[in-house]
Amino acid sequence: MADKRKDAPLGVQATAITKRVRPDGQGAEMITTPHTAGLSAPLLALTGAHTAEILDCKFSLDGETIAACSADHAVSLWETFGENKNIGMLRGHARAVTSIAWAPAMPRKDRVLVSGSADETVIVWNTVTGEKIRRFRGHKGIVNSVACPRTGRAWCASGSDDGQVMLWDVESKHPVVVLAFGYPLTAVEFSADATQIYVGGIDNAIHVVDIGTKRTLYSLRGHVDSIASLSLSHSGTHLLSSSLDDTVRVWDVRPFAPEARDDARNPRLYRTLKGVMTGFENILIRAAWSADGEQVASGSADRTCTIWDVEKGSVLLKLPGHRGTVTSVALHPRVPILVSASTDRTLLLGAQTP
Repeated sequence: MADKRKDAPLGVQATAITKRVRPDGQGAEMITTPHTAGLSAPLLALTGAHTAEILDCKFSLDGETIAACSADHAVSLWETFGENKNIGMLRGHARAVTSIAWAPAMPRKDRVLVSGSADETVIVWNTVTGEKIRRFRGHKGIVNSVACPRTGRAWCASGSDDGQVMLWDVESKHPVVVLAFGYPLTAVEFSADATQIYVGGIDNAIHVVDIGTKRTLYSLRGHVDSIASLSLSHSGTHLLSSSLDDTVRVWDVRPFAPEARDDARNPRLYRTLKGVMTGFENILIRAAWSADGEQVASGSADRTCTIWDVEKGSVLLKLPGHRGTVTSVALHPRVPILVSASTDRTLLLGAQTP
């Protein structure tokens, strides 16, 4: 049964980390205090809630809450501002929770969270009460990714090692749409109008499927290893993909085929961004957009968060702090802060400054 919203258990805390830099690269250190964007310190470590690797993290739609999921079978909820407290633990999965997504189109708006798990199920949560709204069963393999549409019906999608994408309606026990691909799927995302779904897996390609007809409209090819994550820009015009090939790519998914840019063989490839590492663990490392669509960020096996300027294709920042692979990063919807998750069992919450 879910732990309903409660005070942080003993040992759960937000610890301020003061960054020290040498003004000239040598000599004595001095303390710097970058813009904190409403946080109590430039960098905060949110610790103690999880006993195993944290695999995904997301800001709520209003940016007031952080959700994170872990291999310890639980989802944690945190205050973004104020005391940065752990305000709840959602327990109900029997194995690692691999992916989470906030559900804007479902009842209670940004209070609903969807989680996918290695236990082959998907759970829809009421994050106010900590109760399960619905548990979906149907997959025959690890659920690697979940996604929710921004508008329209109260649906969610899940992609699994069983080679299927399942679309679920919160009012129905069984999937309303099943798309079979025949190989493990690692990433799913809805189009802006929820009429299409983007699907990535171990075939290295991203397939754009019309939900109504179940027909593949086109495929985005360019990655040379498995797709790790998919994220649609807030404008709905560009798709972000991360891959085990150590690249992050931006694709133009507007209805028309644009002029060729980075790759003449695939005119929809808008940018190829480099500067991350997958590492020997082959963990699905997730990337995310900024609210204005000008920046994207990704975790990395080198224990940093990397932020790029999309238009220039250049690395803006490499943010250190974790002691393990950074598995996921999320950029706040309103202010310049980010949260990152890691195999070191810690979340880092901080301003987007070096």
